[in-house]
Amino acid sequence: MQGDGRPVAVLAGASGFIGRHLGSALEADGHRVVRIGRSGPDARWGETDRIRSLVDGAAVVVNLAGKSVNCRCTEANRREVLRSRLETTRELGEAIASVDAPPAVWLNASTGTIYRDAHDRAMTEVDGELGSGFSVDVARHWEAAFAAADTPRTRKVALRMSIVLGGDGPATRLLARLARLGLGGPQFHGPWPGGGRLDGITTSGERRHGTADRRRTGGARQRFSWVHVDDMVGIVRHCMRDASLDGVVNVAAPEASDNRALMAALRRSVGAPFGLPAHRWMLEPAMWALRTEPELILKSRWVHPERLLAGGYAFQHTSLEEALRSSLVRGAG
Repeated sequence: MQGDGRPVAVLAGASGFIGRHLGSALEADGHRVVRIGRSGPDARWGETDRIRSLVDGAAVVVNLAGKSVNCRCTEANRREVLRSRLETTRELGEAIASVDAPPAVWLNASTGTIYRDAHDRAMTEVDGELGSGFSVDVARHWEAAFAAADTPRTRKVALRMSIVLGGDGPATRLLARLARLGLGGPQFHGPWPGGGRLDGITTSGERRHGTADRRRTGGARQRFSWVHVDDMVGIVRHCMRDASLDGVVNVAAPEASDNRALMAALRRSVGAPFGLPAHRWMLEPAMWALRTEPELILKSRWVHPERLLAGGYAFQHTSLEEALRSSLVRGAG
């Protein structure tokens, strides 16, 4: 505790979609939330002494910092996506390691995209197989930086997050826009000459040519793992309370959908009367115009929250259609 006697929650990356929801929830729980970011307000990245003073005596540190992956994979964006995750994680680790009263728990964002393109079975924390390519390599390096932090008095949890739905969230807005544009039918992978921009990277951000996942799938049955922002907040609370949880935790609703079911639910949710089937050659120019990548809907993400379920976490949103409708109603409000 610091100052007024309330437990302190240090929140990095608080200005983003998840950070805004989480910050409000932690304040409602009685925490004094202090925020670290590019522009503060309580500390900025690089303000070493200030960051140390915030984590010293804090109850929890939650790090959500990092450039949004809702962007095109240009060389500049690729480097910034990696740099923004590694440097912030290392800076927090050094601060926590150096203070007299380190936080009891440090939750650091990661991503369920670390797993391979999975069509045959769900990926759990125990038997999940890692994939290849840019987003996978970012996640590997990110988790390695987190694991390397020497913080023996602080329990560490890496949150492998699925796509987070919510009314003001970027994924919900993008999916709804595709449906409203008439591209809300099933979506099919296929060859594309510019696919090398998703090649993997080294720890310095250099491209590893030929390392993008080249799987081709038919039938628009790629899996779609998701979690509602309400559960994202609930899972953070659960991980803060459950002292047995450390290491990797998959953050996803229990039942993954597939692409056909996802797009049908989206059409119903936004009232779109039809949705054109979209092959990759159609999606690429549409996603270019939206300044993002088709990997969001073409990669098969099948992430199972085995540890959360075993630990008794009760999901608030288990139906994708209900979660989408809830999100879109909130977004409209």
